[in-house]
Amino acid sequence: MEADLRLAGKTIINQLGVVLRTGYFHDIDNVAVMDAIEKFLNLVNPLTETEGSLKIDIIGEFFYINDSRVRYPLEYMLNFDYLLREFQRRELGTVIFESRLGTDDIKTFLKVFISSAFSSTPYEAMKASLEECTNIRIDKLKKIKEDGDIDQRKIVKKTYFNAVSFTEGVMGKLKAGEKVNMKVAKRVVESMVDLILSEEQLLVGMTAIKDYDEYTYHHSVNVSVLSIAIGQKIGLSRKALTELGLVALFHDIGKMEIPKEILNKPTAFNEEEWRIIRRHPYLGARTLLKLKGFDKTSIRSAVVAFEHHLHYDYSGYPKIRNPMGLDFYSRIITIADQYDAMTSSRVYARVPLAPDRALSIIMERSGSQLDPVLCKFFVNMIGIYPVGSLVLLDTDEMGLVYECNPLFADRPRVMIIVDSTGRKTGGSIADLTERAPSGKYLRSIAKTLDPNKYRLNLAEYLL
Repeated sequence: MEADLRLAGKTIINQLGVVLRTGYFHDIDNVAVMDAIEKFLNLVNPLTETEGSLKIDIIGEFFYINDSRVRYPLEYMLNFDYLLREFQRRELGTVIFESRLGTDDIKTFLKVFISSAFSSTPYEAMKASLEECTNIRIDKLKKIKEDGDIDQRKIVKKTYFNAVSFTEGVMGKLKAGEKVNMKVAKRVVESMVDLILSEEQLLVGMTAIKDYDEYTYHHSVNVSVLSIAIGQKIGLSRKALTELGLVALFHDIGKMEIPKEILNKPTAFNEEEWRIIRRHPYLGARTLLKLKGFDKTSIRSAVVAFEHHLHYDYSGYPKIRNPMGLDFYSRIITIADQYDAMTSSRVYARVPLAPDRALSIIMERSGSQLDPVLCKFFVNMIGIYPVGSLVLLDTDEMGLVYECNPLFADRPRVMIIVDSTGRKTGGSIADLTERAPSGKYLRSIAKTLDPNKYRLNLAEYLL
């Protein structure tokens, strides 16, 4: 029954999105609206009759039907995103449909849902308007749990830095021609997958910590973490997430064979040096294919290492004669690779881009260098204000985005580092969803700032 619910769930969520979107653009008695309502009833009523009721929940960024998580299908992404955003705007977390529903029930819900958008307290307005509707009940959006936050953050840090240390060791062994234990590599990635599934925001937040001196190792782990997070967002299985994370961890392994004097050159590369740098995808594929214990994952790692700079439109490198379609993992890893590279300080790019600027460039490259559908997922995942963004609040305080809020993209948790008088603070955390008794938000982001102007050490604050 749970499998049936999951299968029907995505269609129900999608059709509810259709009903609400159609209701916004047409009169409620319009043929298109009535048709959408009828299709929704045909999906819901058989389930309310067998299950007794149908409960739709939002937990984090995901929908649940009667406590079964609904996968985020690519073909329904537009309606899923729309519904998630509109529920969040109203602080609506749960809708329960009981017994057999009629057309009038859904019309009432539609009217109440649309009109609540104009209220300063939309959830309360909906709750009051639906009191006499016996077949439909709602509940408020629950805040993400914060108990044990500090202990969980310690686990996340330990897992992240273990992965960095492991990556450094693996690359050193490969360079020395020694055997690498891929079982250990798999365990390292599995621990990251476990955390992405339970603490996505915390682990993705760790990728904002950049270490110039250990760029290669941090970059490899960051790309792995971001790739796993994208994979989780599009609904890959745990087994596939582990394989994706493992493949991502080794995407840049070809740089081991680039002479250090070129890789660490502090000035711009000349034409010959660029030619050598651009050999690293080929060198990486060759290294991975030489690994002992040759298997399907080794082959896929080699393919991705070769393809991660090819680009979605094949405008990158190495140049190939007969394009055959990029591997799916390559398309994911290319996005993660570009974003992390742009936001990192490297030898030949000492000034990193601000996270929001890097995100803008990712969006500009969508459809040319980068897969447009996967870009959409990535941008939704990272949020309007990525972790590490420096922001000015409307209270004249300066803050660092500490943790994105998947429920309210424009209202992350912010670490206050400078108060309204211009003095440095101890780094208290402000939740931008907090309101005054009047309903007005206590703080809002006025604009983003360039962190390079302030010479901030992100690790000092985020750790």
